[in-house]
Amino acid sequence: MTHANDVAVGIVGLGGIGHHHAAKLVDRGASLVGGMDIDADARKRFHEEFDVHAYEDESDLYEACEAVLITTPNRFHEQYAISALEAGLDVLLEKPLAHTAESAERIAEAARDAEGFCMVGFNNRFAEPVQVLKQYQAEGRFGETTHVEANYVRRRGVPGRGSWFTSKDVAGGGALIDIGVHAIDLALYFLDHPEIVEVSGETRSEFGGRDDYTFVDMWGDDNGPEGFDVEDSASAFIRDADGNTVSLEVAWATNRPTNDEFVIRGTEAGATFDRGSDELTLHEATAFDGDHHHFADAEVETRDGDSHAAEQATFLDAVAAGEAPDINTVEEALSVQRVIDAIYRSSERGEAVRLD
Repeated sequence: MTHANDVAVGIVGLGGIGHHHAAKLVDRGASLVGGMDIDADARKRFHEEFDVHAYEDESDLYEACEAVLITTPNRFHEQYAISALEAGLDVLLEKPLAHTAESAERIAEAARDAEGFCMVGFNNRFAEPVQVLKQYQAEGRFGETTHVEANYVRRRGVPGRGSWFTSKDVAGGGALIDIGVHAIDLALYFLDHPEIVEVSGETRSEFGGRDDYTFVDMWGDDNGPEGFDVEDSASAFIRDADGNTVSLEVAWATNRPTNDEFVIRGTEAGATFDRGSDELTLHEATAFDGDHHHFADAEVETRDGDSHAAEQATFLDAVAAGEAPDINTVEEALSVQRVIDAIYRSSERGEAVRLD
């Protein structure tokens, strides 16, 4: 069987996240054979940093590799994912699946018909505390998981205004599709990706469009409010076919403390996972001597880990084995995309949206 590090890997999209993935591949000793970007300066920087060829056309890269990581802006996910799948390659596609629900559906259809597979980059699933929590769930420690509070809230964290992140045409939305997609995916992962039947949500743009937006630092250059036409926060309530629920709070900017907590409530116990600090706390209660009860909050120690490196390892192992992984599937990502789309539609209509 082929060793995972012998798989010839290319990267499509040579911006910041592309460089991040490339560095992780090099660190693990993987066979990074090239990159592709339409921007000549991006190709030059990538070649200089990683000493591999950087192509202008994706078909040239596809001929040189067995698998690709696609890290382009959201609008171009469909173009490159489908062309890579049609070329017979295995694909690791950065989140979200696409910039619109319609585009996501087309990627999913192509993946169903492809010889290779497509895995979607929800790296938070590979965090060590998340894996420990999922094991506790599998052991029945929480009983039935009935509700997840999902928070991904920055106090001031709008990306560079005027970049593709703040353009609806390129990104598909703002905070919800950028970081909210992680929160929704993780919440649905804790519920074993159920059938979602109803979504009620509201999106807001309260900070990014202001001349007096106050921030300490910003990822990227600030070109002012003219380059900002997306939401900077969203709130939503999600219900599945069995009556289990998710409450969502996501923001690039808001007048409240930062919050990265996911609170999992079960019939027998619960847990809090802080995505920012990787802290995991169990919440349990025990009855004894009739009327007496003991409530315990126990911090769980987990080993240090790199979620992006673990995600890459799963992808490359699957490519080497010739078998699609059973985690981070396109169908799961499509479910997340449908929820995002429903939140936008619910906000626009001012009412709950049914998913049939």
